[in-house]
Amino acid sequence: MDAASPKRAALASYENAYAVAVQMRRSTGRPHFVLRTNDPLQPFRVTSIGPARCQTLLTLIA
Repeated sequence: MDAASPKRAALASYENAYAVAVQMRRSTGRPHFVLRTNDPLQPFRVTSIGPARCQTLLTLIA
């Protein structure tokens, strides 16, 4: 992560992705996944669909 952008680092953190996944689970009632991507600008992704080929499952919020 770029050291010149602490706000971007906080928003793109695993902790933030986990918090978003919990909020999405509560609001939709559907399980959500926290995935690791190969994108340095978006290293983690929250989705209700399982991991694609180039992503790694980190957490399932069921």
